[in-house]
Amino acid sequence: QVQLVESGGGLVQPGGSLRLSCAASGSIFSIYAMGWYRQAPGKQRELVAFFTSGGGNTHYADSVKGRFTISRDVAKNTLYLQMNSLKSEDTAVYYCNAVDLRYKWGKGALVTVSS
Repeated sequence: QVQLVESGGGLVQPGGSLRLSCAASGSIFSIYAMGWYRQAPGKQRELVAFFTSGGGNTHYADSVKGRFTISRDVAKNTLYLQMNSLKSEDTAVYYCNAVDLRYKWGKGALVTVSS
């Protein structure tokens, strides 16, 4: 069973940046469509950015387009999310998973955007 471990969360001021990492215990990023999800307090989990299967294309939710960048290092089995120009509404727990949600959720990385 593949395990996903997110890291890199923290407290940041509005306008700041953070980089999240997701380490997988297997070589999955070159095979499956993988992405970043987030769940804000009191809201449903949403997909914010993902790679298509094989990594040829990326897609972003409108709310993060132009501010977030998804990337990956296939050799290191790691997925990244560079988050710039952070807003208070980006506050959430961030998770990685396959787009078809085939893997068990990790613990996530808490991102708090506040002054």
